[in-house]
Amino acid sequence: MATAVPAQHSDIHAHSRYWVVPAVRAVVALAAAAVITFTRDAHTAMFGLIVFGVFAIVDGLATGVLSALLAGRRITRVLFAVQGAIGVIAGVLALVLSHSGLGLFLYLVTVWAALTGILELYNGVRERGHDAAARDWLITGALTAVLALVLLFVPADAVLAIGLFGAWAVIVGVFQGIGAATLRSAAHERTPSRGAESGS
Repeated sequence: MATAVPAQHSDIHAHSRYWVVPAVRAVVALAAAAVITFTRDAHTAMFGLIVFGVFAIVDGLATGVLSALLAGRRITRVLFAVQGAIGVIAGVLALVLSHSGLGLFLYLVTVWAALTGILELYNGVRERGHDAAARDWLITGALTAVLALVLLFVPADAVLAIGLFGAWAVIVGVFQGIGAATLRSAAHERTPSRGAESGS
């Protein structure tokens, strides 16, 4: 989780409004997890594709658009825009091809998780020591990449596969919610000090 940024580390930036991005992503992930949790008797491949499709589109838009507006460095914004585009494409395919069965669900979620997980992990590694959100990106990217690996080896069972995606959504949603609160607190702590510096 992102930690509050001490004032003496001027090379680490806590962007004042970036906390909105993980906050929105947390809501989207937890909403998907809630739908999966409370509809246990309907865990068919079609159900999984629809839930994943809606999640991937909304999360992709939130990640790409909000990061483009609120993230720090230009390359970071570009990488998150690519990550968001992958999510939107995967989500649209899942919805359009929702009748295609479990094989497509496993393929789409695995490819999406691998690509977006690696991109977010890379952003975290590259920005470590420079951006207060880097630790969150590292962990979220790693968890998503692990989801891809797990789905590669699970039996072809719709209930299990959808349950694993739901479990991932719970873990990532809670983690991003905590990260958003921490980033918001860090940004608020820095704002008064900057105002004091400008007034002195």
